[in-house]
Amino acid sequence: MADKLKLEMVTPYKRVLSEDVDEITAPGFVGELGILPGHTPLLTTLKVGELTYKVGSQLFHVAVNWGYLEVEEDKITVLVDTAEISDEIDLERAKAALGRAEEALKSLPQEDKEFAVMQAALERAMIRIQVAGKK
Repeated sequence: MADKLKLEMVTPYKRVLSEDVDEITAPGFVGELGILPGHTPLLTTLKVGELTYKVGSQLFHVAVNWGYLEVEEDKITVLVDTAEISDEIDLERAKAALGRAEEALKSLPQEDKEFAVMQAALERAMIRIQVAGKK
């Protein structure tokens, strides 16, 4: 059994991470998911949330937006729509997105298909703000 995990994180636009880590915690669709070396093979969906990984005593935070996570032989592959490492998040931009989503939700009826789009935008903005605070 290896004592490290190889973490590969990719979006449709770029490779975000390729690093040896000690553990990760990810926002699984049905709950938070913790992975250590020696984890059984797994394929699961991810929701909007905060993915954390640990290297030694340092903890790193990433805001992720929907995707998949696969564990196979101490290699973790994360495929997500977007991923932003905490120190790369533009906090002012995230706060502006939050404000726009909140305003839109006030005027939209829940039956409107745009309501779900704005709810998702609100959730993404909130996660980005939360993760940005952990620089």
